[in-house]
Amino acid sequence: MRSRRRNREAFAQHSYWQSYSDMMAALLLIFILMIAITLTIYRQKTNDLEKTRLELDTAQSQLDATIEDLELSKSELEKSNEELASSLVELQQAYEQAALTKEELDNAYLEIENARQELTTTKQELQDIVGIRTDIIGALQSAFSNSTMKVDAQTGSITFSSDVLFRYNSASLTADSRESLKNIIPMYLDVLLQDQFRDYIAEIIIEGHTDTDGGYRSNMELSYERAKAVADFCLNKTNGLSEKEIEQLQKILTVNGKSWSNPVYEKDAFGDSTGKVDMPASRRVEIKFRLKEDEMIEKIAGVLNQE
Repeated sequence: MRSRRRNREAFAQHSYWQSYSDMMAALLLIFILMIAITLTIYRQKTNDLEKTRLELDTAQSQLDATIEDLELSKSELEKSNEELASSLVELQQAYEQAALTKEELDNAYLEIENARQELTTTKQELQDIVGIRTDIIGALQSAFSNSTMKVDAQTGSITFSSDVLFRYNSASLTADSRESLKNIIPMYLDVLLQDQFRDYIAEIIIEGHTDTDGGYRSNMELSYERAKAVADFCLNKTNGLSEKEIEQLQKILTVNGKSWSNPVYEKDAFGDSTGKVDMPASRRVEIKFRLKEDEMIEKIAGVLNQE
């Protein structure tokens, strides 16, 4: 009886420690499992965190690139705004310039129209002047229609042979030439000094010319003295001109000596110059006139010809 009790107690004691050991083993296993699970979760979380960090780094890089692009776009936009502002300023200036150019163009058109009107007026005046020259030459030709003296149809001048007026190498008029001049000089000057033409005459010119024989200076003196002799004859009231005509003539008379600077050349059967000096024809005294508007005619004639 006592032996059975001791066996049961021994068995009961052994069972307690075995249960405790099992329990501790179970707890240890559970602890190990928890650690394993925790490590697994930690690794998973660490991986997830690393992946997230990588994604964040990528996103940050993309964000930085986006910010850089935005900064570049902002810079380009600012540049575009500046260019646009500059273009607007240029456009405004161009508009103002266009308005100014239009005003200048209108003024230019006005000036052209005024110039055209002035040109028309000047052209009419020139035609009147040319008509005056034609009228004077016509009147001279009419006055000399029954005379042996011929009036140049282009210039209206008359020419005396020095051989007729003077002796060789002399500047004194011969008696016969004086009688001839008394008939011709008043006839010529009466036409130029009449009221119809007098205001248009700027100058009446008496020119002496010689042939090419002798020196230039000696011929210059001779040609001048011969022209002066004819001028003195014209200004002498006993030779056909009235005192009034002489007074008018003194205001516009010019005497020139041309020596042999403008000789007359012989012509062939066809009227062409042979290049040989016509000595007798070169010895001459010319009387001609110049209109007040001759210089203007020369200047404006070119304009009219271009038109």
